[in-house]
Amino acid sequence: MQNQKIYEINTRVWLKRFNKGEKKATLKDVPKSYWEQLKQLGIDYVWLMGIWQTCSSAVKKYCFENYLIDEYKRALPDWKEEDVIGSPYAIDKYEINPLIGTTRELEDLKKKLNSTGLKLILDFVPNHFNVESSYVKTNPEYFIQVSEEEYGKDTDTFFADGEGRNIFFAHGRDPNFPSWKDTIQLNYFSEQARRFMIDSLLTISGFCDGVRSDMAILALNEIFERTWGEVVDQDKKDIGEKEFWSLAIDEVKKKNSDFIFIAEAYWNLEWNLQQLGFDYTYDKRLTDRLKHENAQSVRAHLLANETYQKKSMRFLENHDEERAVKELGVERAKAAAVIISTLQGMSFYYDGQFEGCNVKLPVQLGREPIHETSNELYEFYTRLLKITDEEIFRRGNWKLLETKPSGNGDNTYNNLLIWHWTFEEKNILVAVNYSEYLSTCRVNFEINIDKTMIHLVDVLNNDEYDRMIEEINNEGLLIMLGGYNSHIFTF
Repeated sequence: MQNQKIYEINTRVWLKRFNKGEKKATLKDVPKSYWEQLKQLGIDYVWLMGIWQTCSSAVKKYCFENYLIDEYKRALPDWKEEDVIGSPYAIDKYEINPLIGTTRELEDLKKKLNSTGLKLILDFVPNHFNVESSYVKTNPEYFIQVSEEEYGKDTDTFFADGEGRNIFFAHGRDPNFPSWKDTIQLNYFSEQARRFMIDSLLTISGFCDGVRSDMAILALNEIFERTWGEVVDQDKKDIGEKEFWSLAIDEVKKKNSDFIFIAEAYWNLEWNLQQLGFDYTYDKRLTDRLKHENAQSVRAHLLANETYQKKSMRFLENHDEERAVKELGVERAKAAAVIISTLQGMSFYYDGQFEGCNVKLPVQLGREPIHETSNELYEFYTRLLKITDEEIFRRGNWKLLETKPSGNGDNTYNNLLIWHWTFEEKNILVAVNYSEYLSTCRVNFEINIDKTMIHLVDVLNNDEYDRMIEEINNEGLLIMLGGYNSHIFTF
């Protein structure tokens, strides 16, 4: 089934909502009714972000840099040192964090979700492990090693082994930013490291229905060479031209063909990752256009290849992004939500988004601020998600429509985005005014109805309209919408 929905949960923080007095909740304490409520909203996948074991010993050393402290203060003004629990992306090993639950609890949770009609997504972090990971001691060959001379040239990127061995390693990094000091970099030009990571994926695949691969672009040969070529280029002979992702995805899907791979992807490399086997890739470009550009920019983005669109993951917020209501305001955020929820591809929502949470919580914090639910937003999202759970959005055909001036010299038609869904005898027309101004347009679309009138039901706003089919075929349907307002018409 296409056009599915995924819901991200910051697991270590979220679990505390189920504490009972002094008793700390684990996965087994989440009632089935919680998952049933998500399913009723039309959610298909639940991504439990941050369940793997980390290294508490590294927190005090690496998680109190000035820029992080500034983030803690902004998100949680009354934060305390014990609230800092470290990044869930600096993993010790792929075993469940005992504060979250046991292996048995994770297995039972997957069964519970699957019986409810939900599927489970977990993290895979291909680029690095925690700087104090158990594997640094037992398998140093998995990681980038450099000479003492190389270490001396750049002590921010490289570090000395803490076990008394005369070995020097690299911290994990993105080539555009300083290194992440709480991590150690895997060597993707090493056959041993690749085999280890594929085996890790095979293990993870036994606990879930798919993985979200953190910064998946960093494991691409081209990007890895750009980042680390000067220190590991001699190792490339081990892997030749083979791409890690192609090998890994193929091997996991031979074990379970329904297992899905989601890539956190940027830098116009989304299509490359789709070609290597990823089922979905982040559509960060759409997010940025919705936040910083206009309707015509969004429309241009939606002209991309249909296969690319169907494998794109549309979102307004996640644990890395600023909250939508804070960045866009309530009305624009609602219009943007209609857009991401009615396109081809996977719609992606973050815990707190439906309630109007306006605080971006650093992933190193283990406590969230108290937030009052916005009833207006929650009711809006409840209505929107139930509408888009209909079969036509799941199995139908999508077509972007051209808007035309409505006449009288009004050129606000460029502010409107309109698309048409069809499935069997059903039709849905989605219209969004992605501007702050009252805007009008005319739009033509195919109508296979043997009548003179068409009855349009706006299921988003509970309105109904009758229009002449002859007018729609000739001049086009007249659409008039206030700033950041939307229609979802069924007919």
